[in-house]
Amino acid sequence: MVSEKKPADIDNVIEQARTYLPEPDLEIVRRAYDVAASAHDGQVRNSGEPYIKHCLAVAQMLAELHLDSDTLAAALLHDTLEDTDVTLEVLRRDFGEQVAILVDGVTKLSQIDRWTELERRREDEEAESLRKMFLAMVDDVRVVLIKLTDRLHNMRTLASLPEDRRRRLAKETLEIFAPLANRLGIWQIKWELEDLSFRWLEPDRYREIAAKVNERRADRERHIADIIATLHQRLKEQTIEAEISGRAKHIYSIYRKMVRKEVDFDQIYDAQAVRVIVSEIPECYAALGIVHTLWPPIRGEFDDFIATPKDNMYRSLHTAVLGPGGKPLEVQIRTKDMHRIAEYGIAAHWRYKEGTKRDVDFESKIAWLRQLMEWRQEVTDAHEFVDSLKTDVFEDRVYVFSPKGTVFDLPAGSTPIDFAYHVHTEIGHRCRGAKVDGRLRPLDYRLKTGEQVEILTAKRGGPSRDWLNPDLGYVKTARARQKIHQWFRRQDREENIAQGRDMLERELRRLGMVSKNFESIAKVFNHDKVDDFLAAIGYGDLNSHHVGSRLLEMEQAATLKEPVFKETPPSTGKSSGIRVKGVGNVLTHLARCCNPVPGDDIVGYVTRGRGVTIHRKDCPNIFTRPEAERLIAVSWEQRAKDTYPVKVRVRAWDRGGLLRDIATVVADEDVSMSAANVVTHKKNNLATVTATLEISGIGQLSRILAKIERLPNVLEACRQVG
Repeated sequence: MVSEKKPADIDNVIEQARTYLPEPDLEIVRRAYDVAASAHDGQVRNSGEPYIKHCLAVAQMLAELHLDSDTLAAALLHDTLEDTDVTLEVLRRDFGEQVAILVDGVTKLSQIDRWTELERRREDEEAESLRKMFLAMVDDVRVVLIKLTDRLHNMRTLASLPEDRRRRLAKETLEIFAPLANRLGIWQIKWELEDLSFRWLEPDRYREIAAKVNERRADRERHIADIIATLHQRLKEQTIEAEISGRAKHIYSIYRKMVRKEVDFDQIYDAQAVRVIVSEIPECYAALGIVHTLWPPIRGEFDDFIATPKDNMYRSLHTAVLGPGGKPLEVQIRTKDMHRIAEYGIAAHWRYKEGTKRDVDFESKIAWLRQLMEWRQEVTDAHEFVDSLKTDVFEDRVYVFSPKGTVFDLPAGSTPIDFAYHVHTEIGHRCRGAKVDGRLRPLDYRLKTGEQVEILTAKRGGPSRDWLNPDLGYVKTARARQKIHQWFRRQDREENIAQGRDMLERELRRLGMVSKNFESIAKVFNHDKVDDFLAAIGYGDLNSHHVGSRLLEMEQAATLKEPVFKETPPSTGKSSGIRVKGVGNVLTHLARCCNPVPGDDIVGYVTRGRGVTIHRKDCPNIFTRPEAERLIAVSWEQRAKDTYPVKVRVRAWDRGGLLRDIATVVADEDVSMSAANVVTHKKNNLATVTATLEISGIGQLSRILAKIERLPNVLEACRQVG
């Protein structure tokens, strides 16, 4: 990639492009530079340098990737539509349809509806921009190559931006652009985007790891040099010509490994590896045998990505051995063509010469782009679109088999329902069960690589609304959620209104919240009509759990008269879970009349001799207190390990093992049950279970109650507030 120290100019771009492009093709690049330089004349970046320098740097990187003349021209012009008076029609007239399409694909949308909140407007613009770019990428992968190099140069020059913008761009780069470069197999861009993002998001950790890498460099280089010499001699004895080099792990990769293995830097032994590049595939396997005769292989640390390439076209042999001194050593073995693809991914396959035969192999290898985008064309909400990409495209993958042996690539954490919708929409709708490796598994089972999945279907019917409840974990992929949404939108509106009302009322009962006015709730979610709001819940567009959580915020703005709080000087002491303003080390306890939990709005009442009693702000007992001056402002302390006792009540048909099953659900959520009591009613065969759970917040409570309600014979599970 272009050096940060070597300033890009049009002569450098032309000089680089001339190494692989015929002279006539360079004319469009020169013309594009003239137009871009004129359009950006007088514009400067935050760093103070002329804006055209950014456009030149992007074009220089793409020239080093050997992209065609249209792409280089588009790179020089990529910001003209957004930041200058140049129009799409002018680009189409002067540079042709291809250049216009490429520039339009990477251009941010600047004319978005104006919101009153700047932050919301900026987020919407960015999400819509990403959505537009990804859809354009389906038709022409060069769009994303321009965007990746554009982002890389922006990341190299982040120092001139305010800290909040640096962090925001670094976070987006780590979540979207670095995984995209990885998915496209462009290692050269991927690793630098990750390191630059890490540098701004975790500057202290970045400097710490970088310093330790530099401290060990001399010893590591001597160690690797000895390994290379030994391996080179053995390969030469077997008449295998090879290029061997040391490969240092980049800083973010080391950090990820430290976090994943929960170890310090000193325990990362393979911070550098050896790469062997040979001419032919048989030589790869011959070299592997020589490596294993020199040093014993580490069990379970061999991957053959030549026989089974990764989706991003990456092919190589990976092995880990106990090298000299008993130190673990990673060795990668590949051919020259494999190495070119490993470094440049899809960019290495681009055919820039006019009249060349279409590369069918290349087309098949990027077919996943089109498959990924097929259903997303229907997603009009930009935020939902980007979130689905993060889940379905950029997360770790699992590879499972159908009964016929077909391999399916799914995001890690996918369930049989996700698999069913991936096979076919109708199979997803009629899914009623699943066998994994021949054994019946629940529909929320997390699939693992190598498993065979068989879906059990009904002859007719549709999905369950429970599948859309994130607390139940039935669906991981955005594709499956979208198909389920579509199914419910086609159902009868009146039925969806009724279902939505039932789901909302059930969620409010679960949380022990007082009766709410549905009209005011609907307005919170931008619905003027209650029926539209309830239908949205029934369709699955709104989740009743999320509605319940938002209503807690709504209580803060309720029209109830707020108590007059007693203000005192700032506190320096600590409290156990409750923070009392102005008082340290004060005794507090939760009121039994309303049983507040984290997330509730609370107020304290100073008692005589028993410290401060904590009530919910809407507790009726608060408003009957005769001495308002004894009310005091309190808040929940933000400590992750704090838990709070919450009473819950479960009504169910009596059966053996009921309490055991409830306790299992609670334990699976890593929650303690400090008390439990079962009362059976022989007359109607009902059982009432009351239990005290040590929970950390409203979200966790709602999730547990939802799972308890899914147990056999359970009629209702709710929070007990009285």
